[in-house]
Formats: sequence, structure tokens, C-alpha cells
Amino acid sequence: MTEQKFFAQPNETEWTELAPGNTRRVLIHTPELMQVEFGFEKGAVGAPHSHPHIQVSYVAEGRFEVTIDGVTEIVGQGGSFIVPPNLVHGVVALEKGRLVDVFTPHRADFL
Repeated sequence: MTEQKFFAQPNETEWTELAPGNTRRVLIHTPELMQVEFGFEKGAVGAPHSHPHIQVSYVAEGRFEVTIDGVTEIVGQGGSFIVPPNLVHGVVALEKGRLVDVFTPHRADFL
């Protein structure tokens, strides 16, 4: 059995480029839960997609146009949004920013 990791330190994990101006790094995870940081340059897009995981996102920096199941709202620094399983969702960075997402269960496709 793998030893449980309790802590994640800054810059411990590598950033992965997803698209121009859009990066991701997995911060910490268990089989049941995963925390991921996404970085966006102004104008970068998190393309519409869906997945079976529950997702909650915190806007750590910037402002985003967030669309969930056809409903769009602007969410700024300090705001949050939640995405139930299988709903189509995506974001557009209105300025440079970062999102911290938590998924349950973890996203095996990110590992």
C-alpha cells in the first residue's frame, strides 16, 4: 500500500501546458479527492467539457467568465463555483488568473 501524502509544498509539482496560455499542475491527491491549480493568461480558454467528477473551483487570482450547463456568470478573485457531475462547463480568463479546483473522486486522467 502506498503511504498517504499529507502535505504539498510550493513548486513541488510540474506545470503542464494544456493550450496556449493555459497550464495545470496537480497539487495533491488521494483516490477520493484531488486538488489542482490552473493558470490562465488573459483571454485563455478552458474549453467546454464534462466529466463524471464533482468539481469545486476557487478563483485565487483574476476574473473569469464561467459557463456551467448554459448559465454564464463572471466570477472574480475570492469567488467560487461548483460543477455537478456530467454538466458541460468552461471558462474564459478576462484577465491573468489562477483557479484552484478540487475534484471527487480524483481525476485519473490528470496523473
